[in-house]
Order: sequence, then structure tokens, then C-alpha cells
Amino acid sequence: MRTKQELEQAIVMHEEALESSRHSVTVDTQDLEQAKKDLADMNKPELTSHMYDVIFEAIEDGIGNFDFDDSEQYDIEYELDYDGRVNASSVEFNSAIELNEKIMSYIEKCFKVPHIEQ
Repeated sequence: MRTKQELEQAIVMHEEALESSRHSVTVDTQDLEQAKKDLADMNKPELTSHMYDVIFEAIEDGIGNFDFDDSEQYDIEYELDYDGRVNASSVEFNSAIELNEKIMSYIEKCFKVPHIEQ
């Protein structure tokens, strides 16, 4: 049979081993996530800072030149409040496709885009 001191020392050793294992699992998990990200990024085309700036400006122009004030682009549901006031209970933007097309047209103006004939 072990002494009280031996058991306390065994507990301390097991706690230290467990903490070391937790740290190792944390480090291995972070390394695994980084390796997965690196693998996913491996086949992506490289985007230069100049290209990034051009795309950013094209998106900014596409959004900036889109008419968000046109009420036909929204579905609005109204409700009557308990005070008798009319409130908009939900607003849904219906022109996401048109906005996307406008942004893409600005991007296409900035780059040579091969058009695939179907």
C-alpha cells in the first residue's frame, strides 16, 4: 500500500501529464487547422495588391451606382402597432441579382474576361 505522500505525488504527476496532453492537443489542433487552410489555399490563384485595389474599386462603383432608393426593389410588410401606429414589420431586398450583375459588369470592365460560349 502507498503512503499518503506517494498518492499526493502521483496525483500531481497525473495532473501535470494531463495538462501537458491538453496543451499538446491544442497545439496539434491549431497545426491541423493551419494545414487544412494551407491546402485549401494552395490551388487558389494569387491576387496581387493592385488587382485587389481594382476589384475593390469596381465593387465600390457598382454599389455606389446602384439605386437603393427605388422602392420597387423592396417588399415591405406593414403592421398596425398597439398604439394604432403603422410600422414596417419586415423589409426584403429583391434586387440582389441586379446588384450582383452591376458589380460584375464593373469588374469585367477592369479585366480581360474570357467568355465561354455555350
